[in-house]
Amino acid sequence: MTFSDGFQQWMQGVQTSVETTLERSLPPAATVPVRLHEAMRYAVLGGGKRMRPLLVFAAGALFDAPAAALGYAAAAVEMIHAYSLVHDDMPCMDDDALRRGKATVHVQYDEATALLVGDALQAQAFSVLAEAGADLPPQRQIGMLRVLAQAAGSRGMCGGQAIDLASVGVTLDRDQLEQMHRLKTGALLHASVLLGASCGKTLDDMERAALDRYAHAIGLAFQVVDDVLDATADSAMLGKTAGKDAAANKPTYVTILGLAQSQALAEKLRMEAHDAIAPFGVAAEPLRQLADLIVQRKT
Repeated sequence: MTFSDGFQQWMQGVQTSVETTLERSLPPAATVPVRLHEAMRYAVLGGGKRMRPLLVFAAGALFDAPAAALGYAAAAVEMIHAYSLVHDDMPCMDDDALRRGKATVHVQYDEATALLVGDALQAQAFSVLAEAGADLPPQRQIGMLRVLAQAAGSRGMCGGQAIDLASVGVTLDRDQLEQMHRLKTGALLHASVLLGASCGKTLDDMERAALDRYAHAIGLAFQVVDDVLDATADSAMLGKTAGKDAAANKPTYVTILGLAQSQALAEKLRMEAHDAIAPFGVAAEPLRQLADLIVQRKT
């Protein structure tokens, strides 16, 4: 599937805007402690698809959310994502040397610095998110902070990583694998959608349910496609080490369902995402095309 020029221009505009906000929101590299701040910027700037920020802006478009608030919310989510990658790549986790086409933080700097980079980025994310809610009603601002905290914590991303580490060499059934990935990958994607929408308004029950369904579908689809790419793409294409899951004897959708059924599942989830946001009409077009991009991406 090809994407319209308008959608590609929209994506480039969001990615450029978010890069600017991230650059401005991170401590300057020359600020003491210099090595830590250099490493934080190395981990965050100049790389990645910015899928989570794109979801923030696409959801915000449903409710005419102000661009400034969306920029801060998007930067906060991306900082959480970047911190998770820094920690995930460390020797005590997945022990990887390549991320986004360059040396991982613990390789470029050292393990202690990488640990501190993740810690500092997590704290910085909540500081930045507070800026996003500066002009919003206090209860909505508190709700947004809660959304990100829950997505990043033990009942979200960190919990999924814990299950992932405990599952090496273990046979999981499909339900167990899905639970792990809803936490590890899906929780932060879900938070991105909710934060973007919340920059525009307080969601009613029907709006929240529709966005929950959409986020549920794309969160799972993202991981299914990741598993397919890990099994079929090379490291140069991915910008990270390919075949790591198989080498580490980790359960994946490909090992449980096979390649063809995994690809079919990703397509089914894409259609579920489309169906979920149909009530929003034309305003949801960016969310629809992002669902397509998530499923049809090659990296």
